Amino acid sequence: MPHSPDNLPLALYSAAQVRALDARLIAAGTPGFELMTRAAHAIWRALRQRWPAAGAITVLAGRGNNAGDGYLVAALALRAGWQVQVLAVGDPAQLQGDAAQARDEALAAGVCVQSWSECAALSGVVVDALLGTGLSGAVREPYAQAIALLNASGLPVLAVDIPSGLCADSGQVLGVAVRAQLTVTLIGLKLGLFTGLAVDWVGELQFADLQADAQLVAAQPFTAQRLAGRNVPQLPPRPRSVHKGQLGHVLVVAGDRGFAGAGLLAAQSALRAGAGLVTLATRSEHLAAAQARVPEVMAAGVASANQLRALCAQASVWVVGPGLGQAAWGRSLLSAALCSQALQVWDADALNLLAQGGISMPCAAVITPHPGEAARLLGLDSAAVQADRPAAARALAQRYQAVCVLKGAGTLVAEPGGSLLLCEYGHPVMAGAGLGDVLAGLIGALLAQGLPAFAAAGLAVYLHARAGEVLAEGGRGLAASDLCAVIRQLLQEQSECLS
Repeated sequence: MPHSPDNLPLALYSAAQVRALDARLIAAGTPGFELMTRAAHAIWRALRQRWPAAGAITVLAGRGNNAGDGYLVAALALRAGWQVQVLAVGDPAQLQGDAAQARDEALAAGVCVQSWSECAALSGVVVDALLGTGLSGAVREPYAQAIALLNASGLPVLAVDIPSGLCADSGQVLGVAVRAQLTVTLIGLKLGLFTGLAVDWVGELQFADLQADAQLVAAQPFTAQRLAGRNVPQLPPRPRSVHKGQLGHVLVVAGDRGFAGAGLLAAQSALRAGAGLVTLATRSEHLAAAQARVPEVMAAGVASANQLRALCAQASVWVVGPGLGQAAWGRSLLSAALCSQALQVWDADALNLLAQGGISMPCAAVITPHPGEAARLLGLDSAAVQADRPAAARALAQRYQAVCVLKGAGTLVAEPGGSLLLCEYGHPVMAGAGLGDVLAGLIGALLAQGLPAFAAAGLAVYLHARAGEVLAEGGRGLAASDLCAVIRQLLQEQSECLS
């Protein structure tokens, strides 16, 4: 799914919250059928803009308000001279309330409504008005077969509110889901449209607020917020008299044998993101490469926790885990981190060691798991984490009393109090080694410059993802170190250095 324009609302809602907002709008004096009519007009406008010469639509209608939207779209298309058919999956006589009124209006306008069968011929643009946001369990028949045949048809698809079969709260595919080219979502943005597998099923996303009263919308609780250019946290400007000692000292503890590059990437990222001082504590045999690659970083060879404790007294932030390994050396260095009062970012093998038990997280930490690491930390499997990424991110933040960055499509940032940020930016070229190391170092640098943990994680995730998009123009083969210079530029645009 292409990322959404920054002029979209920032709030992301659960399905229940959107239903509550819909009910509040109706209670405040906007009839439900009026909202449905506004939805149909918004969908019809979006359809004509995307496929102006299509000339024909097929509406697949279910048995809820989603179907009502579809029936009204069919009536609008017929009045515009398009060829129209509605295929009812399930008995249209079972429709109630506003949806039944919409069906009746379509029939009165002359829309042809037929029962769906596996032999039914689809044509034109297919409007998915099957299931909507109320789905909670796996898609059942005959809907599952209808969705499978639709996906196999190769026809363009517009999904009403959410592709049928996607969970509006988590983005999970509930057995089978419609693969849309365009989704027009209504009243409020659903969290499940932006994370997990949903990004491959939603297509282009458009939003219609249905002219909802802004005050009522503002009063409605939401589940999460999108990270966009206008709401990401900002570093304060630097006074002209600033010196390096005022900008924090990041200690990167990383790089067992065979993994020297992980520590180098984290240290380089921390340096490029503006930390005043950066020290890399790593294996002694890696020192020559580190000093040749990044001479501005202080590099020290350490063999034990005692050596690390002697080195790190002045560090204000630790970044622990990239390439650390899970052998005796890594365990020893991690034990030193447990004794430090500094702010900490735990990544990679630090998280794998944490998952093995017997370790308590330090206070004010940030953890940065990918889904596999998150699964080990929660005692689940990766599929369970991906099935409900928002719940997993919140559970990790609560369990470890840390800010959690759950990486992946639709990266989530959760804090123990329950606040949740979502980053829809990023690009498939970022699926490669070392990018997590860069992110860990970036978070460390922002912490060192004074941002609180939740704000530092949110800004870092945003900058990291946006840098990947900038570099995606070069195609496949992105190297993690390529991000550092672009992040530096984006950080200057977002939080200008000089006061």
